[in-house]
Amino acid sequence: MKMPSILFPIEILLNIIINEHLQDSFCLTFVTETKLTVNIPKNMSSMIIQPNNSVLVEQIMDASEKGCYDYIIQMHEPENFMIAFEKVNHLADVRRSDKKLIFLPLQDEMYNKDVLTDILALTETGFVANILLIVPSLQSSGDCEVYDMITHKFVGSDEEVKKPLYLDRWDSCTGNFERGVNLFPHDMSNLYGKTVKVAAFTYKPYVLLDLDPSLNPLGRDGMEMRIIDEFCRWVNCTVKIVRDDEHEWGEIYENNTGVGVLGNVVEDRADIGITALYSWYEEYRVLDFSAPIIRTAITCVAPAPRILTSWDLPLVPFSLTMWMCLLFAFFYASLALSIAQRSTNNVFLDTFGMMITQTREDATSWRIRSITGWMLVTGLIIDNAYSGGLASSFTVPKYEASVDTVEDLVDRRMEWGATHDAWIFSIILSEEPLIKSLLSQFKTYPADVLKKKSFSRSMAFSIEHLPAGYFAIGEYITKEAAMDLEIMLDKVYYEQCVVMLRKSSPYTAKLSELVGRLHQSGLMLSWETQVALKYLDFKVQLEVRLSRARKDLQGIEPLSLKKLLGIYIFYFGGVVIALMVFFGELLFKCSKPSIVL
Repeated sequence: MKMPSILFPIEILLNIIINEHLQDSFCLTFVTETKLTVNIPKNMSSMIIQPNNSVLVEQIMDASEKGCYDYIIQMHEPENFMIAFEKVNHLADVRRSDKKLIFLPLQDEMYNKDVLTDILALTETGFVANILLIVPSLQSSGDCEVYDMITHKFVGSDEEVKKPLYLDRWDSCTGNFERGVNLFPHDMSNLYGKTVKVAAFTYKPYVLLDLDPSLNPLGRDGMEMRIIDEFCRWVNCTVKIVRDDEHEWGEIYENNTGVGVLGNVVEDRADIGITALYSWYEEYRVLDFSAPIIRTAITCVAPAPRILTSWDLPLVPFSLTMWMCLLFAFFYASLALSIAQRSTNNVFLDTFGMMITQTREDATSWRIRSITGWMLVTGLIIDNAYSGGLASSFTVPKYEASVDTVEDLVDRRMEWGATHDAWIFSIILSEEPLIKSLLSQFKTYPADVLKKKSFSRSMAFSIEHLPAGYFAIGEYITKEAAMDLEIMLDKVYYEQCVVMLRKSSPYTAKLSELVGRLHQSGLMLSWETQVALKYLDFKVQLEVRLSRARKDLQGIEPLSLKKLLGIYIFYFGGVVIALMVFFGELLFKCSKPSIVL
């Protein structure tokens, strides 16, 4: 692009800044009320916005969605841009930590310095690291224009972050900067003790707060807490914990307010949110995510199957379907026998006798003998099969059906749940019928109610299976309760834990870089093991991990009277029924009037 022979000093300065400091930009957005002559490099595109306060948000949104996230602003009321820019940050889908804002003075404005420097006091400015104010200097003369390069301190103590920081000075006569420093110095490599507010609550082993100083000098620990502490050691910041323990993970409302960890972040009460936050879709629409830090598997511990009671052991050798087929064969054979002997006299008793391999002595016709023969063969097979199954049931312990898969959980219509709905945020949008049924069975209860239910065998409890083999288990599951619970074989779903921040947070890129380094070094697995061994209830961990091996520890036992109790119940029950029928027949015959001829 051919430049005109005459440029205003501010235009010359802007061209220098673009060529020296914005080479990494993909696209520039000019929000200007006047015409600027700028030479845009060939590898860069640009958009021009004529600011209109009524539609300024839509104008900036359009530029942002097209990837033009670096802005050059020249307006009479630049604070209007910051207000609109903040709204776009919450609404737009494009996120970037290093957005750059350059504010230019207007040539016909006498007090541009105050107008521009007042921007630094705005709340919206505190969320942007790279802001450059080009302010006319008092040293300007008639022939030479001198401009001061000003930004905010952004780093350091809370009292200093909004104060102006003078970076450099440019003289239009010499065409050079006095110092030649970086005009965008806040690369997040050193925050000089800046306070970073972190929303969290105690959830082992991710975050542990209120620890005894003898265990940890900082009074806090946990896998994710160590990430934040390591981050602040790396970039020299100070951690301040923001808590809302009552609401735990919390939720975000439609008007971009909320409670809990999520609410603290979305309302900017906290800069960073941690404590097992997954890559949830609804939250991603309003927040920024770091690189995944932990891959976790969500499963359940359900009531462990118990050894079948002795009374029903005689029924165990055959399944329900087999018993139904056996009943059908009995009635079918009884019908065939009644047709063959042209009588229903003792037909059920004879059929039952043949099914237990008791033959008939009055089989006179070939039809009756044929039916008797086939029934004896069938009875012999059934009796042998039943005897083998019964012997196995009396020697090897038989258990109730276990809850192994999601299908088992749904088929039994068993409640499962925890203290918060966050456990189902990842699958709540699923259209699969199985998952929808599973969601309808999820319930939330306070921790004390869950503790009582852990002994009632009426509910399954969601837990996390972590990469190093340990489990994130609620405090409401005690060692005594865990002894009667069993972990499912199937996983409900897998998720990625992330750190959540406000959209386009200046911390996102640096945090993601740290997460990558931690994964490369293997520290995440090491930290999980260290935290688990130091703070988790090892007995509960062991009970859950070995819960499916308990049945294997029950070996073959000698036959005892307890196991024969079911046989005796059936036997004496049958005798009682037979006696009742016998005496009933006698009473019926005795009460019948006799006929005298």
